Amino acid sequence: MRAIIVEDEIPAREELEYLIATYSDIEVTDYFEDGLDVLKFLQEQETDAIFLDINIPSLDGIFVASNINKFAKKPYIIFTTAYKEHAAQAFELEAFDYILKPYEEKRIASMLSKLEAAYQRDQMDNNPQNKETFENDHPSLSKAGEGNLGVASRINLRKDDKIIVTDVNDIYYAEASEKVTLVYTLDGEFTMPMSISEFHAQLPQGLFFRCHRSYSVNLSKIREIVPWFNQTYLLRLKGLDAEVPVSRSKVKIFRQIMRI
Repeated sequence: MRAIIVEDEIPAREELEYLIATYSDIEVTDYFEDGLDVLKFLQEQETDAIFLDINIPSLDGIFVASNINKFAKKPYIIFTTAYKEHAAQAFELEAFDYILKPYEEKRIASMLSKLEAAYQRDQMDNNPQNKETFENDHPSLSKAGEGNLGVASRINLRKDDKIIVTDVNDIYYAEASEKVTLVYTLDGEFTMPMSISEFHAQLPQGLFFRCHRSYSVNLSKIREIVPWFNQTYLLRLKGLDAEVPVSRSKVKIFRQIMRI
């Protein structure tokens, strides 16, 4: 998934870029400070998402979004602003989200997870062949309700030539491994043929936490939180001989979740 950032304040742009890199697999391909330059760019090139500040030179973000909204293929628009009063206009323009400055890390992380899940869902909806392949590979996925973006209560895990139908509550943690994701339960190691971001998006977000770029952990399975170097943690899980790291960039939100 590709995105551009439209922001004329360098510190705000750098912070947003850092949060996107930390909490998602989204590739930021270009940066703009001027609304007119954005529209010129979009006349020749496509992008999947736009993180759009409202108060920018030449053409403000609302005007830019109004023009983008007329495109046949519209990218997701995430408004970023210090002002609440534009929220109603953003809603009318069908923006994906409206993020207030200063950024809250937890809020950004949640939005990015939903954005990647929405992108994955829409890619399948727009390509019947991809959707059919996905459904054939994941017949046990059941939606937990409208608006949950395909979050599953059961999921198919693979081991050797077998497909194991598994309750998501039985998953302890997942680990990125090149182009696949390794998933661990009390019954052993399984494989999902997708990135960890895609896999994490299918899990209940209140139960699973993306504690590291390469790990997602079931919060209910944590037995012990061990202080590690650089003020990070290692997580020891109930019934498993494994240690899952919490990266430095995730420590603050982890502490908030675990109330430590």
